[in-house]
Amino acid sequence: MSERKPIDLGLTALDELFMDDQGRKENRLPKIYDIPLSEIDDFPDHPFHVRNDEDMDQLVESIKERGIITPVMLRKKEDGRYEMISGHRRKRACEIIGMETIKAEIRELTRDDAILLMVDSNLQRTTILPSEKAFAYKMRMDAIRRQGERTDLTSRPVGEKLSVDIVSNLSGDSTRQIHRYIRLTKLDPDLLCMVDEGRIALRPAVELSYLQPEEQAALVETIAYQDATPSLAQAIKMRAFSKEGRLNPDVTLSILSEEKPNQREKISFRADRLRKYIPSSIPPRETENYVLKALEHYRRVWEKEHNKSHDAR
Repeated sequence: MSERKPIDLGLTALDELFMDDQGRKENRLPKIYDIPLSEIDDFPDHPFHVRNDEDMDQLVESIKERGIITPVMLRKKEDGRYEMISGHRRKRACEIIGMETIKAEIRELTRDDAILLMVDSNLQRTTILPSEKAFAYKMRMDAIRRQGERTDLTSRPVGEKLSVDIVSNLSGDSTRQIHRYIRLTKLDPDLLCMVDEGRIALRPAVELSYLQPEEQAALVETIAYQDATPSLAQAIKMRAFSKEGRLNPDVTLSILSEEKPNQREKISFRADRLRKYIPSSIPPRETENYVLKALEHYRRVWEKEHNKSHDAR
C-alpha cells in the first residue's frame, strides 16, 4: 500500500507572520487576504463549540491589542462565498469586537481534505469536550474511509483498521478509546450533555449508546426525577435488558434505584406518573426545579392552612 501523504495543518511559522506579499511570493507562501466576515460561513456540522467564556474574553483582548496574529484558513465555495476551515474562535472574537474583515489564507481543498484539515487543526485545542471528540473522530474516519475508496489515492481501499489507526496516531487516544468516543454520537442529546458535564462517565455512556432512542429518552426523564445517573454496572444491565426487548420505564427506574456504594437516601417516583402534572413546555432537564418549586409552594399553602387550624382550636 502506498504511504498516505500527511496533510499540512497550515500552522504559520513566526517569521512568516510579518512578511509582506512580495516576501510571501518569493518564499512560495500563500497570500494573506482581508476577507469580509459577512462572506464567511461556518464549517457544516462543525463539531467543536465556540463558547463565549473566559478564554474568549482573553482572545478578544489579544486581538484588540495585537490584531490577528495567525490568519484563519478558508475554502472558496462554489457560490463564491467562503467556508471556515480553521479559526472559528478568531472569527467569533472579531465579530464581538465589531471588525468587518479578518486576515485569511485561502486553500483549494476537496470536501474530505477540508474535513481532515478542520479536525486536525482543532484537535490541537487544550480543552476538548467528549462530544466534540466524538463527532470530530467520526467525521475524520468517514473522510479517510471515503478517500480510501478513490483509486487515485491508494492502491487498495482504506479499511476500518487503517482509518482508526490514523486517527489514533494523530490524537494520542487508543483505537479502542476512539471507538468508544464515536459511540457517543448515538446518544440522546440530553445524555450526551451529561457526559460533557461529567455527570455520566465515558464507559457507562458507551453502554447506554446501544439503547433504543425511545429507551434513552425514557432514561433521561428517569434521571431527572431520580437525580441519579447510571453506574457502569447499571448501564451494562440496561443494555442487556434492551437487547432482550425487556427495557421499559419501570425496569429503567428499578435499575437506577438500585443502591450504590455511599448512595444517599432518595425518594423515587415513576416518570410517567409525574409527567401528566408537568407542562409539556418544561424540558426533562428542568423538571427537577419545577417539581421542587411546586412542592415549596404546596408546603407554604399547607403550613398556612395548618396554622389556621391550630389557631382555631
